[in-house]
Amino acid sequence: MSDSGLFSIAIIGAGTMGRGIAQVAATSGHEVILFDQDPSMQEKAIEEIHKIFSMLVQKGKLEQSAADQIVKRIRSAQSISEFSSCGLVIEAIVEDQNVKQKLFSDLEQIVPPDAFLASNTSSLSITAIASTCRNQGRVFGMHFFNPAPLMPLVEIVPGLASKPEGTLELVKLIKSWGKIPVTVKDTPGFIVNRLARPFYGEAIRIYEEGWKGIPEGEEGFATIDWALREKGGFKMGPFELMDLIGNDINFTVTEMIWKLFFYDSKYKPSLTQKRLIEAKRFGKKSGQGYYSYRDGTNRANPMTDSALAESISERVIVMLINEAIEALYLRVASRDDLDLAMIRGVNYPKGLLKWCDEIGVAKVLSVLEDLHKTYGEERYRPNVLLRTMAAEGKKFYS
Repeated sequence: MSDSGLFSIAIIGAGTMGRGIAQVAATSGHEVILFDQDPSMQEKAIEEIHKIFSMLVQKGKLEQSAADQIVKRIRSAQSISEFSSCGLVIEAIVEDQNVKQKLFSDLEQIVPPDAFLASNTSSLSITAIASTCRNQGRVFGMHFFNPAPLMPLVEIVPGLASKPEGTLELVKLIKSWGKIPVTVKDTPGFIVNRLARPFYGEAIRIYEEGWKGIPEGEEGFATIDWALREKGGFKMGPFELMDLIGNDINFTVTEMIWKLFFYDSKYKPSLTQKRLIEAKRFGKKSGQGYYSYRDGTNRANPMTDSALAESISERVIVMLINEAIEALYLRVASRDDLDLAMIRGVNYPKGLLKWCDEIGVAKVLSVLEDLHKTYGEERYRPNVLLRTMAAEGKKFYS
C-alpha cells in the first residue's frame, strides 16, 4: 500500500455491506472502485450512496461541495481487471469459502505485489481463504459491522501466514478512517460473533425449558427480553435482536460456528429457531419471527417478577463472561480488545471481563458451578482461568 494513505481501494460486492465500506473509504479520501457480478447491484449501490449524501447535505451534516467530492471518488468497474493499481481489495461477497478462494486466486494475478487482499467474512477461516494464494502473507480479514458507516468496530484478522507488519498497517489504516480496530486470532466467529453466542443460545434454552415458569409464546420471549434489558442493561433483548438481525442469518452464523468448533455442544443451534426458519418467520423483514410485526402494534413490557428477571439476566451474563474468559485463556485476543469489541461492536453495556470483576470472580464461578451441577452439561463448565483467578482472589483489571 502507498505510504500516502490515498491509494485506490477496490470493493467487491455491492450489497449493503460493500457499499457501506465503499462510503467509509471514499469519505476518508480514497478513490474507490466498486464491482459486483450483477451490474444492477452496482447501479443500485451508487444510487443509494448518492441518496445518503444528499440526505446528509439536507440535514446540514455535510457541505454540498464535500459531498460531491466524496461521491466523485466512487466509480463502478466492469470487471476485476480494473483493480491493477489498487493498494487494497476488500471483498464483501457470499459466505462461501470456495468462492472466496477462487476470487483471491484471481485477484493475485491482477493487483500490485504489495497490495493487500482482505475478506469481510464474519466467521470463515482467513487461513483457508488465503491457502490458494501464492503470497498468503498479504491476506487478512477486515470484518466490518453493519451498517459500516455508523458502526465503529472493525476486527482485523491475520491468518496463519499473514505478515505481522501487515496487521500493523491495517490497524493504522482503520484508525485513519475514524474506526476502532481490534486484532483477533483466526478462530471461528472471531471476537464478537463468538462471544455473543450465549446471549442468543442461553436465552432460547431458558425459554425452551420454561425455566422457573416462563410461559410459552410471545409472552415468554417478552419476559426474557425484558429481563435482559431491565436487569442486564442491554439495549435490546435477545429475541427482539434476533428478529432484527434475521433469524435465518443468526441461525446460519450459530450453525457455522458450531461446525467449525467441531460440534462443541455449547454452540449447538436450537430447534426452536430452526422451526421459525422453516416457517419462513425470519423476523422483522418477513413480518413474523419470535414476535409478529404485521399489525404494527407495540408490545407492552410483561409484568415480570423482579427476582425472576434477575435470575434470567444473571444466567445469561455469566455464560457470556465464561465465553470471554475462554477466549482470553486461549489467546484469541487481548483483554482490552475483547472488552472493546463487545462494547463497540454490539453495544453491550460493559466489557465482559470488566463485568466479571464488578459481579465478582468468585460469584461468577459459583453461578456457573451451580448450573454445571444442575445440568451436568459441558456448556456450563467454568473455564480453568476463571477457577484459577477465583482461587487466587484475582481480578481482570487492577
